[in-house]
Amino acid sequence: MEEMRADVVIIGGAVTGAATAWWLMQMAPDLKVTVIEKDPTYARSATALSVASVRQQFSNPVNVEISRFGVDFIRNFAERIGPEGGIASLGLKENGYLFLSGTEDGARTLAELAAMQRSLGAATEVLDAAALATRFPWMNLEDVTAGSIGARDEGWFDNMGLLNGFRAAARARGAVFLADRVTGLERAGDRVTAALTEGGRRIEAGAFLCAAGTRSAAVCAMAGIDLPVEPRKRTVFVVDAPNARHADAPLIIDHTGVYLRPEHGAWIAATVPDDDGPCDPDDFEPDHAQFEELIWPRLYHRSEGFDAVKVLRLWVGHYDYNTLDQNAVLGRWPGHANFHVAAGFSGHGLQQSPAVGRAMAELILHGGYRSLDLLPLGPERVLEGRPFLEKAIV
Repeated sequence: MEEMRADVVIIGGAVTGAATAWWLMQMAPDLKVTVIEKDPTYARSATALSVASVRQQFSNPVNVEISRFGVDFIRNFAERIGPEGGIASLGLKENGYLFLSGTEDGARTLAELAAMQRSLGAATEVLDAAALATRFPWMNLEDVTAGSIGARDEGWFDNMGLLNGFRAAARARGAVFLADRVTGLERAGDRVTAALTEGGRRIEAGAFLCAAGTRSAAVCAMAGIDLPVEPRKRTVFVVDAPNARHADAPLIIDHTGVYLRPEHGAWIAATVPDDDGPCDPDDFEPDHAQFEELIWPRLYHRSEGFDAVKVLRLWVGHYDYNTLDQNAVLGRWPGHANFHVAAGFSGHGLQQSPAVGRAMAELILHGGYRSLDLLPLGPERVLEGRPFLEKAIV
């Protein structure tokens, strides 16, 4: 067995792990950071299979604050990360998010949330059906009471550019990325002392972070932790609709249960399946029937321009879904002196990675948060069975 030593071991090298590694090296250049990633191609990572968007429209203030930092970091990524990242721009396209409501109660909720979001610096505005019809004349709005849209700081960007930039810059500063799989954790008292890998390595460290996405529950179980995070499968369709060319459209979250956004002359569309539940982490078989049975009828209902459509391609991605409250679980696990968790993002981990990476680095280095206070997302609520619900899950 090969013996290794690090100051910090990060289990999971996709965007959250890579961001944390970069922030650690930024804050403590002499630190020895080792990142263990089972698949350095990232072909099946949630990062790579994301629809790569960022928004300010969350129902919890802490998530809005995370995204306020995140969008600024994404917009100025090349400047923030430096030439070591090798990324000139993440190509942020600020078309906005449009949440549509179908009830009067829903319209009031959008207005309340928009006021909270604006108080934190977001640009969310709420439009009634008449105003929506003026702005989006191609939409059928007969069943819509209101919509909330971010006039700036919302849209989509280069997901792999974000990951690759963080990873390259962290490596340039001295972080080590290993292509390996963690198979066990050694413990002594309240501390994790070493990670054991499939490749025959034993890596001792002073601190450990689990950022393993959909496999985080399995990693945490090695430390005696029951983490309520499971993989949830999403089939994403790329659709050509020649009678619905709206390149300036926002990402639309329809109250009928679908979401869609323009993409290079086509559309990306998806929904939450009716039988949504846990899946095998290796199950990437698409649900072809979802488009005809669930998605297309709703697209056509929203706009007659979707009368003629063709599925160009499709893919499956996984959410690391927090079954307690669909919010990230962030922090040092109670009763574990040096084991930290960053998992359960439930679909918004990519956009939150700049702020979460910074926060986890602060926590590991200083024992507490120095910038954004992310204590509401701490693991204590998991042990107490106390949900901190995020209602705006897409």
